[in-house]
Amino acid sequence: MAEVRRLRVASVQMEHTDGDKQANFEKIETFVAAAAAQKAQLVVFPECCVTGYWFVRNLSVPQLAALAEPIPDGPSTQRLRDLARRHAITIGAGWIESTTADVFHNTYVVALPDGTIHCHRKIQSFEHSAIRSGNQYTVFDLPGGLRAGILICYDNNIIENTRLTALAGADVLLAPHQTGGVGGKDPHRMGLIDPVLWSNRHRDPEAIEREFRGDKGRGWLMRWLPSRAHDNGLFLIFSNGVGVDDDEIRTGNAMILDPYGRVLAETWKAADDMVVADLDASLLETATGRRWIRARRPELYGPLAIPTGRERDTRELKFPG
Repeated sequence: MAEVRRLRVASVQMEHTDGDKQANFEKIETFVAAAAAQKAQLVVFPECCVTGYWFVRNLSVPQLAALAEPIPDGPSTQRLRDLARRHAITIGAGWIESTTADVFHNTYVVALPDGTIHCHRKIQSFEHSAIRSGNQYTVFDLPGGLRAGILICYDNNIIENTRLTALAGADVLLAPHQTGGVGGKDPHRMGLIDPVLWSNRHRDPEAIEREFRGDKGRGWLMRWLPSRAHDNGLFLIFSNGVGVDDDEIRTGNAMILDPYGRVLAETWKAADDMVVADLDASLLETATGRRWIRARRPELYGPLAIPTGRERDTRELKFPG
């Protein structure tokens, strides 16, 4: 690229309050103002940061309906749009979307400064029996010329999702999550964090930060997250919850990666936090992943779209037996 283009971006980790949209939006507004003050052009917040996340699995359908909102006609979309216009910054945030009766989605909304709204419905949903998975990839133009794609949390685990987003022209992948400190029976994956460590974080920050940097947080992420950026030639903005999320402790680890999978900025603070980095678009054309994509042989890949019979619903895989 003859012209060096730069996009200043911010990634936020925040602890939400279950079901309290007002409290969560107040945090969002504070971070947006801080990002704008640092001249960021894009700020990315976690999955379901407006409504809260993991507690929704315990809600009845009427309770879920009371929490959810239509998009783009609901009040949270309007509030996010107004915030983007006021600060002249692109903002991404997530909540539970209501559509027709008793049909819901885990949806991520991006508001541009001109009032444009883009939204992505999580493709690999499992949070509640009434929450349906989306069936479309989401790629759109950002102010300044780069193109962004969105994949929510588990969406990023499926390598085909990232590759198809890249093939649709994305330069920057927004990757909002609620992860780290996840329970399960497999001793080789993450594992729960003792809530006492979070409660004692002010008296003993080193203990909880060791967990956040270790295999329950950053260590697990670094096994696969950089490869999504590197192998597809994408900048990647990882935003995550931090602290109490129902009966689990999220690890934060907000980070920004370049198209070579290198970390440009990150945090492992046991607190709400934000990292900022400049994305140098001149890296995109020569990125290893982009060369590899040009070396593809699509005529060989037909079997990728043929069911094997081993496919399972994400819920079944998330909650086996």
